[in-house]
Amino acid sequence: MQQALEPKAIEVTDLTVAYQETPVLWDVDLDVPPGVLLAIVGPNGAGKTTLIKAILGLVRPAAGRVLIYDKPYEAQRRIVGYVPQRGSVDWDFPTNVLDVVMMGRYGTLGWIRRPGKPERELAIQALEKVGMQAYTTRQISQLSGGQQQRVFLARALVQDATIYLMDEPFQGVDATTERAIVALLQELRANGKTVVVVHHDLQTVTDYFDWVMLLNIRRIASGPVNETFTPENLRATYGGRVAFMQNVN
Repeated sequence: MQQALEPKAIEVTDLTVAYQETPVLWDVDLDVPPGVLLAIVGPNGAGKTTLIKAILGLVRPAAGRVLIYDKPYEAQRRIVGYVPQRGSVDWDFPTNVLDVVMMGRYGTLGWIRRPGKPERELAIQALEKVGMQAYTTRQISQLSGGQQQRVFLARALVQDATIYLMDEPFQGVDATTERAIVALLQELRANGKTVVVVHHDLQTVTDYFDWVMLLNIRRIASGPVNETFTPENLRATYGGRVAFMQNVN
């Protein structure tokens, strides 16, 4: 008897997204198996953020579909955590660190129930994981860029999602914060979570990730890093402008 295939964590099929009739993503397919740490890389304007937003239902595709464990995102919303680009967040909103992190529990609580002691304890534990437990009462506008990024990671952690989508989590952070984020992402993967990260630093892909997608409006390639992150695929993605990648085997 044939064994049933394990469902894909994320399945993107024939996805096309256009802004003012200009395609930003064109006929993109992507299968993400459960339990991988995947980088989406490509040049500026390649559609990386748009792909994340399309998976989350934040932009409407012109064609194609996205499934999360064989179901539409709307049916799986609670198992998907999202860390947006730091630059897309209103950091002047008057709220403190602890309240921001507890927002990650609203998907479980609903918007009517107020967070209580259990949610507060989970939020503090998440802040400890990202080294921000001393900042619970600090206004988010008073934090550095790296600290703000850690708070948003903690908010995603308290959601206890199965899949995490992160848009440039290393952007504008210092080396210490970057190491902390990498350790956290790798811990999530070790715990069976699926983590998809929009990433811009080609030099660290092989160190940080085990899967990669190369994107330039179309999907160039995707799969395990050791099979996919090749000079040929990089040239196809960046139009030959990868002379600095001499150490990619």
